[in-house]
Amino acid sequence: MDLELEGRAAIVTGGSRGIGKAIARALAEEGVDVAIAARTREPLEAAAAELAADTGRRIVPVVADTGSTPAVEAMVAEAAARLGRLDILVNNAARPGGGPGPAPAIEEIADATFAEEMNTKVLGYLRCARAVAPRLKANGWGRIINVSGLAARQSGTAIGSMRNVAVAALTKNLADELGPHGINVTVIHPGLTWTERMPELLERRAAEWGVSAGEARARMAEGNAIRRIVDASEIAHVAAFLASPKSAAIQGDAIAVGGGAGRAIHY
Repeated sequence: MDLELEGRAAIVTGGSRGIGKAIARALAEEGVDVAIAARTREPLEAAAAELAADTGRRIVPVVADTGSTPAVEAMVAEAAARLGRLDILVNNAARPGGGPGPAPAIEEIADATFAEEMNTKVLGYLRCARAVAPRLKANGWGRIINVSGLAARQSGTAIGSMRNVAVAALTKNLADELGPHGINVTVIHPGLTWTERMPELLERRAAEWGVSAGEARARMAEGNAIRRIVDASEIAHVAAFLASPKSAAIQGDAIAVGGGAGRAIHY
């Protein structure tokens, strides 16, 4: 299927690794020039060089902290200047969930931790959407894809659930406002995903459980219906479709990309 993306330009935040890097690769393979943004220059430039060599597209590294409004505005201006246009925003810059150890009890959640999480993943996504919206409106077409997570649909980590539910709410509000301008806004909810950090996590879980890494991987995969850990590239394929004109009928909605995690029915 031709996704009709040849010649488009995108910004992918959190694009130096993990799901963001996989999405940048998938877009570039469809003919999109991509600005990848992250806070740390060295891995960002290495990722850009790798993706450019592999795909033959322009991959522009932009150092930016989406927790800062001036930094986001400068990021968007630089990306637009270097790519010549902007059509697609993928909001992905956030601290990954599912870190080491159990989620903190409610009395252990610090104000500063909550504020940092919401500033990065919720207000950060809003900052980026706010900065690109005038350019997408001028195009009369655009796509914004917000990477959230399945904590939006389950309890177990209070901050994780709140930040991801907030991203879903932001998505629908943006979709309703920007839809008449030809801009579709969607949210995807990854679950446990195979990225560069997974081997270390597997070793840690294996040590905790007293099993082999292979057994730990199998146990972790029991949380979804396909009984394997979804790869970041598989999430990227969904994101690339949502970034395309082919996805016009999907607006303001959420797509779970966790391999059928959980037993809840969403309709």
